[in-house]
Amino acid sequence: MRFERKKRGSRLARAFTMVEVLVAGAILAIISLAYYGALSSGFSLVQSTREDLRATQIMMQRIEAVRLCNWRQLRNFTFQEPYDPAAGSAPTGGAMYYGLVSTNLPSSIGNSCSYKPNMRLVTVTLFWVDHNGPRPQTHFRHMETQVARYGLQNYIWGKP
Repeated sequence: MRFERKKRGSRLARAFTMVEVLVAGAILAIISLAYYGALSSGFSLVQSTREDLRATQIMMQRIEAVRLCNWRQLRNFTFQEPYDPAAGSAPTGGAMYYGLVSTNLPSSIGNSCSYKPNMRLVTVTLFWVDHNGPRPQTHFRHMETQVARYGLQNYIWGKP
């Protein structure tokens, strides 16, 4: 076997310089920060979307309940509803939804229409505070529907 003597420069050529190591470390740090930032943003977006969808469900539930009320039961009221998807049977955290149901004469119907006194505009307004992120944000949603005195509730419950 023949041993050859290695050149002095070949050993240096196989190693990384300190500048290359620092640049590679900086690139790795930037990529890691971007990855964890995107992951955090994704979880925050999912939570926000979940709360918004729950708000829509609450408003639809209240509107459907109001549509089944008879004419004498239509009135303004407020309500609260907790939502914590991580809780079991006892809600401990999550979002608290504050709602207001208001009934008024519909402004979209002209005053000359004879059926206007037999119609009500029902508005469900919902507020909640999102505690995700650096500072709490207040969200607001509302839905409207019109209810007739001789509407759906008469077919279900009978005449008023």
